[in-house]
Amino acid sequence: MSGIPQASEEQRELLQQRQHRECIVCRPAEAGGFEIRFRTTADGGVAASFDCPPFFQGYEGVVHGGVVCTLLDAAMTHCLMARGKSGVTARLIVRFLQPVAVGLPAEITARLCEYEPPLYVLEADLVQQGRVRARATAKFIDRDSHGHSADR
Repeated sequence: MSGIPQASEEQRELLQQRQHRECIVCRPAEAGGFEIRFRTTADGGVAASFDCPPFFQGYEGVVHGGVVCTLLDAAMTHCLMARGKSGVTARLIVRFLQPVAVGLPAEITARLCEYEPPLYVLEADLVQQGRVRARATAKFIDRDSHGHSADR
């Protein structure tokens, strides 16, 4: 997406440490987190792997839907951070296309689609065994315009 340049890895890490350091998705497993590390992709989005351990099961053999929503939302948050931006979720729509199986690795990706100040529109996918299992679209509002200080 043009108009919002890519942030350096250093800028992204600083933003994450300053505003997002206690995130349940990012924090280490021994501290109760998912321990996911997002990486920037060539197209300006982000991607991460998740092993889908049985601990996150809802129904037998299936990752809990709330966990799937959390993963997709986190990917979009990190996509904004990859642009040096910080936003809060204003609307999240998730389509569950197929069950996400426990015990199989998944790839979570997100991309920025549109920016009309103060709103960002993003999309995210959770892929397992080459199939999109869940897809999300979301609107995020810029944290600064939502009354959040960049230094909080």
